Amino acid sequence: MTIGTTSPNGAMKPSAPPRLCGSRRGVGGLFTVFFACVLAVNVQAAAPIQHWVSPSGAQVFFVETHVLPMLDVQVDFAAGKAYDPPGKAGLAGMTQGLLNAGAGGMDEERIAALMADSGADLGGSVDQDRAGLHLRTLSRAEERDKALDLMRAMLQAPDFPQAVLEREKARAVAGIKEADTRPDALAEKRFMAAVFPGHPYGVKATAESVSAITQSDLAAFYRLHYGARRAVVSLVGDLTRAQAEAVVERLTNGLPSAAPDSASGQSLPDERLPDAHVERMAHPAAQSHIYVGMPGVKRGDPDYFPLLVGNYVLGGGGFVSRLTKEVREKRGYAYSVYSYFLPLRQPGPFMIGLTTKRSQAGDALKVVKDTLSGFLKDGPSEAELADAKRNLAGGFSLRLDSNRKMLDYVSVIGFYGLPLDYLDSFQSKVETVTTAQVKAAFARHVQASHLVTVIVAGD
Repeated sequence: MTIGTTSPNGAMKPSAPPRLCGSRRGVGGLFTVFFACVLAVNVQAAAPIQHWVSPSGAQVFFVETHVLPMLDVQVDFAAGKAYDPPGKAGLAGMTQGLLNAGAGGMDEERIAALMADSGADLGGSVDQDRAGLHLRTLSRAEERDKALDLMRAMLQAPDFPQAVLEREKARAVAGIKEADTRPDALAEKRFMAAVFPGHPYGVKATAESVSAITQSDLAAFYRLHYGARRAVVSLVGDLTRAQAEAVVERLTNGLPSAAPDSASGQSLPDERLPDAHVERMAHPAAQSHIYVGMPGVKRGDPDYFPLLVGNYVLGGGGFVSRLTKEVREKRGYAYSVYSYFLPLRQPGPFMIGLTTKRSQAGDALKVVKDTLSGFLKDGPSEAELADAKRNLAGGFSLRLDSNRKMLDYVSVIGFYGLPLDYLDSFQSKVETVTTAQVKAAFARHVQASHLVTVIVAGD
């Protein structure tokens, strides 16, 4: 990776070399056509984000653009993994995953057939904070209405069939058991638990917690979290405002009457910063997996942009980052070393990660910590700062060259309550960051007294 990037969910996260650009979790991209940049800028300038609250109580964020005869819709709920009840880790993911397993009396085969007939793409996602469905369809009424009817059935009338639940539980348990043999998965699980002690962000699904999930658990979780007043509906595409309003009511007016997140008693608890310590896990792997970090920054924090720019210099800029220069280029300790912040509703993780020969794990870790310490002390140089700003600001519009990519950002803006001009102001906010702001932001969010180190397969 040779330029820095942020994903729509705010992760200042690099990809492994030699990629040039990354985006939201699970999605990567390489964009080199200048016309795409021009198109993205023009589309955004001509299509501001409209916001309203629907009669059902859903928050709505809409970008009207008639460049393509397409409509992209996303419906999110505060129903992510952090909302799993005690002893039932994995319930949020299972609930979201089974929305399309049977709905409104249709089984999953019937749903798949109808979706294929409509020509639409309907999927879902779940992360720490949110869960939901997204739809891409032609905007012509015939195709659009078929696809929206299916999406509405999944959102408003999921059946959670017992046979499918048992099948998916078996798959999930097998996947967890396999992951628990891999050093990278073990390191991530241990790292999150150490960074977020006693907090839902630190809890991962286990074979036991998934096995304990019942059909009634799914139904109860759905009723509690999938209410219209907890919904955030994002739309980008070929609709008028009146049509968008009708689509939103179609998708939300039959949802459960759950209270909004802020009034439901289901808000996430505050975090407790960990004390600095080192955790080691034995493993026969030939390479050590090393993670260093702590809770970093939450969504909407004014320090986000200084941290974004600073992290590009530290470890988010791939081959041009300090960590890569010190760990990889000068000493050959690792092929890839990186750092990132992942903003969430509560401060998400700041992490430095690398994989190295176990015989040199101690030396590599010392270089990482020395590099981080030097960066915290001195901040970026003016040349490094200029390069970071040029890459981050100059490349931003390349990540807005389709309705789907625009939707990714609009959904984050809506869910986390970011300013409606966030996309328009992104570049200017990056360009005005100073070295002093970077140093001050890192001093507030990255502190040696709270840094946790996890080493799996180290000597």
